[in-house]
Amino acid sequence: MLLGDVSETYTDLVTTVFSSTIAAKAWLASAALVLAGVQVTTAARIYGRLTFLPERGPAIARVHRWSGRLAFLLTLPVFFHCVTILGFQTPDARVAVHSLVGSFFYGVFVAKVLVVRDHSLPGWALPTAGLALASMLGVLWLTSSLWYFTTVRFGF
Repeated sequence: MLLGDVSETYTDLVTTVFSSTIAAKAWLASAALVLAGVQVTTAARIYGRLTFLPERGPAIARVHRWSGRLAFLLTLPVFFHCVTILGFQTPDARVAVHSLVGSFFYGVFVAKVLVVRDHSLPGWALPTAGLALASMLGVLWLTSSLWYFTTVRFGF
């Protein structure tokens, strides 16, 4: 199967739900950003920084893990479209920042997963990695989804 065939199949699949591939990217990234907010909030509760959520324990940990998994899954179609169809671009500052941050996003994700597994690291390593990842997702959202919703259209 050629890249053009994959691109067409992807476009056909995505446009069964969304009006365009760009709309799909904007909405999927928005959902991932909301889930990143859940991640940051539940992590703050796990670390004892927030008291308005239920007691620390298995329920909060489960919400934290599953919101991260879902956020990751929602970014995969966005990643596929950006990398295989659009590629690295720098026509203006917004797109250049988006391309640069996007290029490092999954590397930071892998680093965060490795930090989670390594219990010998200092206590600040995991929150730092998590906040770096959430911040990068925020920058990616600001340079793509926000632009789409305010410049192109706000709709599916």
